[in-house]
Amino acid sequence: MSMTSALNNALSGLNAVGRSAQLVSSNISNALTPGYGRRELAQSSGPMGGVQVNGIQRMVDAVVLSDRRLADAAVAQGGATTGFLDRLSDLIGAPDDPGALTGRLTSFEGRLLEAASRPDSSTRLQAVVDGAKDLVARVNSIGAGIQAERQAADRAIGRDVDMLNTTLVEVKQLNSSIARLSVMNDDASALHDQRQVLIDRIAELVPVRQIPRDNGAVALMTTGGQVMLDSFAATFEFSVSNAVTTGMSLAGGQLSGLSMNGQAIAMNTGSGRFDGGRLAGHFEVRDALAPGAQADLDAFAQDLIQRFEAAGIDPTRAVGDPGLFTDAGAALAASPPEGLAQRLSLNSLADPAQGGMASRLRDGLGAGAAGNVGNGAILQALSDSLNDSRATDLGISLSASGYASELMSRNSGTLFRAEQSQSFSQNRADALREQELLNGVDTDQEMQKLLQIEQSYAANARVIQVVDDMMRRLLEI
Repeated sequence: MSMTSALNNALSGLNAVGRSAQLVSSNISNALTPGYGRRELAQSSGPMGGVQVNGIQRMVDAVVLSDRRLADAAVAQGGATTGFLDRLSDLIGAPDDPGALTGRLTSFEGRLLEAASRPDSSTRLQAVVDGAKDLVARVNSIGAGIQAERQAADRAIGRDVDMLNTTLVEVKQLNSSIARLSVMNDDASALHDQRQVLIDRIAELVPVRQIPRDNGAVALMTTGGQVMLDSFAATFEFSVSNAVTTGMSLAGGQLSGLSMNGQAIAMNTGSGRFDGGRLAGHFEVRDALAPGAQADLDAFAQDLIQRFEAAGIDPTRAVGDPGLFTDAGAALAASPPEGLAQRLSLNSLADPAQGGMASRLRDGLGAGAAGNVGNGAILQALSDSLNDSRATDLGISLSASGYASELMSRNSGTLFRAEQSQSFSQNRADALREQELLNGVDTDQEMQKLLQIEQSYAANARVIQVVDDMMRRLLEI
């Protein structure tokens, strides 16, 4: 080997060593950066000897990345539904909470019994009125809270759709930039990192699979088979409602659905093109979970009204007149519209704050004059009505307190199962993320590479030094 060849080989080695040192430094400094893919220098022997740098390779396990994205989508969907169920549980209240639905009902029952034992006590009669109003207020607030959750879910869908549209456009732009750099044989690793972060963001909204295209570009397709990005980015449309109230639904046309490029998309069908992800979770809350909770609460309110409209409880009440609890002041209709829980109210005849008299609880709502102050028959009948076991929409016969407890128990059970499923999804996502990190930057391994780079640098530098010494000796001869 000539001195010129040796010098050229050493110089090419120093160039490769310098590039390798840069990559190791970048790997270590970005070991915990989201989306960062470990870099390795692609090298080969040069045609005339020495080291030839062929480019930079970005090392990512595509299988683990894809599985982790699907797991993230499941976590995001579970977070939306579990969050709603948890907040619904707070609205209903805990069994030991005096302000919970069961606590308010128990308090009302107790006050009725106390008033029945001393029907002449105006204080106890007023306590019954206050207890009834507290119960009504709790039912009203739960219903209002459910609709507030639907409104929040509707707005969250709007934000997610805006994010989805914006991110798809950004990924398309990065595709173009990466393809251009690839054609020019320039390093596009930083753009790949940025694109991975954006696709991760999309994957939380809708579970996607990444499909490679020419020159480093990618296409995105949902797990249901719908292409969202290839040669162009799809456009999603959704209209946020100014207000979401009872009776409003997607099927009825009052609420917006999701559409892509003008075509309506059916969500949460079990095998739909966009099932899964946070977007589907918000649709499930708005269109299924919250309406189901509203229907259960309306059924409870209906049962409560019917108990005090039953024949024989208040002989002074005319047929067709409302009982102690009303549908916004009116008697219960045969098929009350949705939202009965929010319209539940105390009969104004028994409420002094509305011009009525608490004594009508004892004398009867239709009494024209004061009755026997010692007669607690009606009060006792009201109390017995609460304890009567009646057929309910839950498929079993229950007392009023049993009905409230069953609602609480069923919601708690649903929440528990949702939390178990969410815990499984989160553990799976964490395990896949850990696996992704294991396949990523290993700082110990990078430090070992740095030692090897130092040795390679010293060896190549020594060759150059030897060549320099030999040339000096030749010149001295």
